Amino acid sequence: MLGGGGREHALAWAADRFGHEPVVVPGNAGIPWATDAEPDDADLYVLGTDDSVCSGQGDRLRAAGHLVFGPNRDGGQLEGSKQWMKELLAEAGIPTARHATVTTSDAAERFLRTLPGGYVVKTDYLALGKGVLVTDDFDEALADARAKLEHGAVVIEERLDGIEFSVHAVCDGERAVLLPPAMDHKRVFDGNVGPNTGGMGAVAPVPRLNEAATREAFESCVEPTLQALRARGIDYRGVLYGGPLMLTNAGVKVVEWNARWGDPEAQVLLPLFASDPFELMSEAAAGAITAEPRFSGRAAVTIALASEGYPEAPRLGDRVEGIDAASALPEVLVFSAGLGPDGTTNGGRVLNATALGDDVAAARTRAYEAVGLIDWPGMHHRTDIGLTAMA
Repeated sequence: MLGGGGREHALAWAADRFGHEPVVVPGNAGIPWATDAEPDDADLYVLGTDDSVCSGQGDRLRAAGHLVFGPNRDGGQLEGSKQWMKELLAEAGIPTARHATVTTSDAAERFLRTLPGGYVVKTDYLALGKGVLVTDDFDEALADARAKLEHGAVVIEERLDGIEFSVHAVCDGERAVLLPPAMDHKRVFDGNVGPNTGGMGAVAPVPRLNEAATREAFESCVEPTLQALRARGIDYRGVLYGGPLMLTNAGVKVVEWNARWGDPEAQVLLPLFASDPFELMSEAAAGAITAEPRFSGRAAVTIALASEGYPEAPRLGDRVEGIDAASALPEVLVFSAGLGPDGTTNGGRVLNATALGDDVAAARTRAYEAVGLIDWPGMHHRTDIGLTAMA
């Protein structure tokens, strides 16, 4: 697993659970399988992070003869450039928000004035999941666009209203296999207020989504996107991650695609597998999925525990207490997203407290019980993870 956060810890945990020998490069001090040295003889290489995909690690490893789960740089453009992604959606007739890519302040202001209210401003370049502003305030949207334009092009969209949810489809270049839907919680504070983060918690499955919505997401969004990639000559082998999609009054629409496992969605999806997810990933990497994944039918909730000042300026170096006590609870998993070698905070999101249950409500109760055993100065988290999914 190439990466260093809670997603890679969850992947490694799942690999170990099904009898494999995981290695996480570079990982972090809270991941038992972390190392700085990339092995040259692994059976499967999993691209965990957006930058590992977009920097062409898939191309490098495949050129060396390795089996890789994750697209090459060409497929990574889905995540590396919002403009490229939007052009692909438009060409394929895949439903998405009205949008424009701008490179000047004047162009940004002109397009913003055409929108009826409700604005989304995104970097066209990678921003580690934190390059998005969602606001009803025209002046705030314009100021944010101007600030982002100092570093590159900006994509401006109309804000969609509806139910946000995440989809993950494992692709072998020709075929896609859909996993259970999940729901991320991007905003830093309760009630979906405050700046966007890399994700403050997630739930899977999503009780308020019916089967028809999930089927529509697959048929109108996932499959046409894979077909559009093939039409461009792109052999896409990896996860196609809609993070998020939006169920609107006009149907399901793509907000954006990502080219790797979601974080923190992986932390709730991987524990739900009843079959080996690495068998599925290996077949996808080889270009021929035959396995049909099986799931437990249970639910999982994960809660991100963050450092003071996250996401703008997280404070580092605070000593973390209670991980062992939380991990000892039944059906609780604590994944390390940013622990330092001395048991102190070394990132914005430090831990993911994850729990399983017969339903979302039970999993949520267990996850917050685990959160209550963990502490460090300035630790903060959302207290409403999962409520929207159950509404």
